[in-house]
Amino acid sequence: MSTTSLPGSEPVLPGDDGEPAVPGSHAPRQSTAALALLALGIVYGDIGTSPLYAVKETFNPDHGLALDAANVLGGVSCIFWALMVVVSLKYVLLVLRADNRGEGGIMALLSLASAAVSGRSRLKGALLVTGVFGASLFYGDAVLTPAISVLSAVEGLEVGTDAFKPYIVPISTGVLVGLFLLQRHGTGVVGMLFGPVCAVWFLALGAAGVWNIQRNPEILAALDPLHALRFATSNGLASFVVLGSVLLAITGAEALYADMGHFGRRAIRVAWFGLVAPALVLNYFGQGALLLANPKAIENPFYLAFPSWALYPMVALATAATVIASQATISGAYSMTRQAIQLGYLPRMEVQHTSSRAMGQIYVPLVNWTLLAAVAAAVVGFGSSTRLASAYGVAVMGTMLVTTFLTFFVVRFAWGYPLWLCLAATGGFLVVDATFFAAAMHKVFEGGWFPLLLGAGSFALMGTWRQGRLALLRQLRASSIPLAPFLESLFASPPQRVPGTAVFLTSTADATPHALLHSLKHYKALHERNVFMTVEFHDVPWVPFSDRVRCERLGHDCWRVAVRYGFMNRPDVVTALELCGPMGLQVDPLEASFFLSREKILPSPAARGRLQRWRNLLFAALARNAGSVTDFFNIPVNRVVELGTRVEL
Repeated sequence: MSTTSLPGSEPVLPGDDGEPAVPGSHAPRQSTAALALLALGIVYGDIGTSPLYAVKETFNPDHGLALDAANVLGGVSCIFWALMVVVSLKYVLLVLRADNRGEGGIMALLSLASAAVSGRSRLKGALLVTGVFGASLFYGDAVLTPAISVLSAVEGLEVGTDAFKPYIVPISTGVLVGLFLLQRHGTGVVGMLFGPVCAVWFLALGAAGVWNIQRNPEILAALDPLHALRFATSNGLASFVVLGSVLLAITGAEALYADMGHFGRRAIRVAWFGLVAPALVLNYFGQGALLLANPKAIENPFYLAFPSWALYPMVALATAATVIASQATISGAYSMTRQAIQLGYLPRMEVQHTSSRAMGQIYVPLVNWTLLAAVAAAVVGFGSSTRLASAYGVAVMGTMLVTTFLTFFVVRFAWGYPLWLCLAATGGFLVVDATFFAAAMHKVFEGGWFPLLLGAGSFALMGTWRQGRLALLRQLRASSIPLAPFLESLFASPPQRVPGTAVFLTSTADATPHALLHSLKHYKALHERNVFMTVEFHDVPWVPFSDRVRCERLGHDCWRVAVRYGFMNRPDVVTALELCGPMGLQVDPLEASFFLSREKILPSPAARGRLQRWRNLLFAALARNAGSVTDFFNIPVNRVVELGTRVEL
């Protein structure tokens, strides 16, 4: 899965966060053809590089299947129909319809599904857990996609001469290290080349396919689904094992949905049916035709499908294509992390914006270096694309399975279709996804444990932070003083007023901020104007400027302000205060004082069980290391006063 944000795909910044004028159409002046070209690199980079390893792993001799004509036709037929059913029917025709105000991706789908069942608390809770698990598996995908893509591209050097073999892993690692080192500079300079480079890549795939098919046209018999059916049922356990490799041809399909908000469904569909699908099908059939003529080509059917003079140019082109696919996945990890932070599933982290034009170009240092360490460990530890292929499918199919599951609830409860139609629309896809997922799980001990471990770790962090924050808010509310009665008693015998404006950020609109209580205790004074600000994050992608701010007069020049953001908006308290002007609240953010409460979490000795104590300790550690509130909300650093409070959980 990928939620990418690359050059040419984001809205231009009109104000604080690039609110789109038309949902799902962030670049309204660009034609469908231009958006489709951009989508080639950003949306289809991952699935477009699958031919590098999918056929090779499907017919891997270790599976125990003879490389005869029947099995080659059956394997290629399985790949073809997997593309048609999972990508064309499920994602392109069905899932792309489930847009959340123009946005896609598993977080957007999760918010749609949970909103659709809002009246069923238990069901909503189960959907949230399932959705977060699917999102957690994405981080495993974000590690393995760069590793297997770049490694399989560089392995083409071995086809030319064995002299390169000892250098495959070092070269691949060097390429990936360089890619991660460049992230902090943004991708604006090279991003404009992504679409054209991938267009050349897909044209080369199709050309190689046509060249091999015309030499062995009998491979076209694989279009008959009976070959796929016989292949999947006539080889016993071996067929089931091979399905775990066939699914490699559909890795990256989740990106079609995740990037819908950047391009719109029309451009994504045009790119798929106009170039990507024909090129992939031709190349897979071409590799199959090569294997029919020369079974020994299984050593590396992708590169051997090209004329010998084209080997090194194709290695260079493949490396460029896999770097683009890796870039899309890395950017997707940044975007997913920011969404998870704003929806309350991860602690605050430093988020840097690398473009003054496009809000989608962000850089998250902690995620970048963590991914680099994990990717380098995967390349060095597994050492070859064949070994990585065993690990790759688990995370991908887990996320796809969750997407299908959530889509059912959107179709049934949000769109209101009859139950029989919903089961018909999603049931078949669920069976296909579950079959592929089960086949991938067969390889857990051969490497599939790696993405599962990464996903489990991400799920534990996200679940702990979510539950910890909810527990903390309950604790703070229980110990807080209602704001309205407090102000009434305070102004019955008012303290000394000092010039200026105080802005108190609070998580609960009706509670008296602890920072105010501490301020009165220490300074014995109150500012002339006091603003109690609550920042709310909603499970929608965008909150427009017209609905961004609500102001309420509380008397005695006190104001209550609620600021609303979606998970794609950029939080900015300064701009929010400027939006209060037309409502009667005039504040100069550069002259106001911002009072923040910083909670020091202390694990309670009364926590029951080792698991609860362990989660409390983890939450306390996450809270201590969370990013700065000042940076996250774009508050002027020299105008902030932080006051601490101790909370036991």
